Amino acid sequence: MQAALDHLRRLIRWISLALLFLLIATPLAQVIMRGVFTLPFSGAEELARYFLICLTFFAASYVTVEGGQIRMEEVQAFLPPRLRWFTQIAIETAAVILFGFISFAGVLTISRNMDNRTATLEMPFLVFMAPLALGAFLLALETAIVLVRIIRAGHADAKRTTLT
Repeated sequence: MQAALDHLRRLIRWISLALLFLLIATPLAQVIMRGVFTLPFSGAEELARYFLICLTFFAASYVTVEGGQIRMEEVQAFLPPRLRWFTQIAIETAAVILFGFISFAGVLTISRNMDNRTATLEMPFLVFMAPLALGAFLLALETAIVLVRIIRAGHADAKRTTLT
């Protein structure tokens, strides 16, 4: 199970890096096409927005694993250890519920709009909304793993601010 999760995390990291590259390359291509060739790149804004959405939702689960999410650890440090543990459990539980709900809502929205397309690129609604549903699911999964780890540990996580 752990090997499959590690493989999935590596895949998500590489997908996120590719999406970051595409997010940078799309506006650059638009500038070059307009400035050098006086030929506009139709749909570049919508495509860049799509890459941003994909990057945000796919990379969020990886950021959670690496401890990069905002955790307000400085505030938690003032709490007694047992209360800090219960606070972390409450936060992670609420996050699992929220991300699970967002994923469910995304799947429901996709299923109700299968015939719709985006305005400029005429991208199928399924392709446009899939990053939301999948990313929220992955985020709920990673947050649930963190929740189980905190519960099994029996104590609050130590402060671990990650700066990259």
